[in-house]
Amino acid sequence: MDEPVDRSPSPASALRVALVLFVLAWIFGPYELRTAVPIWFVFLIALGLELHFFAGALRRTPAPRPDRRPQRVDRERYGYVEETDDLLLVREGEAELWIPYAGESDEEVDALIAEARERPGEETTARAVSFQEPRRVWPPVRRFLTGLGVIFVLALVLWLVESRTGWDALAGDTRAEAVARFSDEASRIAAKPVTIRCDESRDYVGLVQHADGVAAVGGDRAYLTPERCLDLYRLAFEGEVTSSQTARALAVLAHEAWHLRGVSDEGATECYALQSGVEIGQRLGLSDGTARQMMRQQLVENALRGGGAFEYLVPPDCRDGGRLDLKPDDARFP
Repeated sequence: MDEPVDRSPSPASALRVALVLFVLAWIFGPYELRTAVPIWFVFLIALGLELHFFAGALRRTPAPRPDRRPQRVDRERYGYVEETDDLLLVREGEAELWIPYAGESDEEVDALIAEARERPGEETTARAVSFQEPRRVWPPVRRFLTGLGVIFVLALVLWLVESRTGWDALAGDTRAEAVARFSDEASRIAAKPVTIRCDESRDYVGLVQHADGVAAVGGDRAYLTPERCLDLYRLAFEGEVTSSQTARALAVLAHEAWHLRGVSDEGATECYALQSGVEIGQRLGLSDGTARQMMRQQLVENALRGGGAFEYLVPPDCRDGGRLDLKPDDARFP
């Protein structure tokens, strides 16, 4: 009886499917996933796995395969020493009889089978002798190229989505108008003319950052990630609000503006930013209640993010009537 064929996916195939699903989830899934996992890190892991599989396939020794033909010991035992191209295999239960065939009639074949059966004290099962197949290089190369193809297609999909739906998809004059609006809002907080730039090349914010922005303390220019710029644009120019993304973008803009004003402590800067974010949100189109709710939610989430970035935790004085309260006479905080 033939062995059942194992049709379960190989580890390489399963990991490729998982990679595809994760990238799709990263593109179309929740904002928290995109901020928690840089997409370049996913592709780096995928490339490392493909190299690992490829190297392992080249080093792997092929599994021995049984030679099911009659062995020399069987030929000597049954009197068929000479090689022959035509042999009949007769299975009887677990026993195997190899009968030489050279055009004999059915009756002659039956006689040969009967003769083989009557040989006393002799095992009729052919021994399985292992032999090594020559190592084949092309299959692992083909699998490796397939893996690289999957990575390339995913990267292409990511680029197409970003180029058609992200900050780069906006017209140049539209981006310039948006950046000027962001700069005006930051200048109000910094109490001096400052400039906001959207760092499309990520030369300044880098590939991984805590606050989605960077600014020199006391300087006159800050850089935001394209994602945060797009969130601010959608609010100010299209009236689109995505609660967590819009709130975070407002907090980031205000945070960098307070750095430009000269505040260096990250915790205090974040506390001021969440208060100023209410006014920025109102000027960009939010109601007072919605803007305050967003910044209060950011204050709650600040404690959750603090484990990974302790310096961004707001201090205990960040409260109504506390030392960092920008409007101590106003009972609403932030």
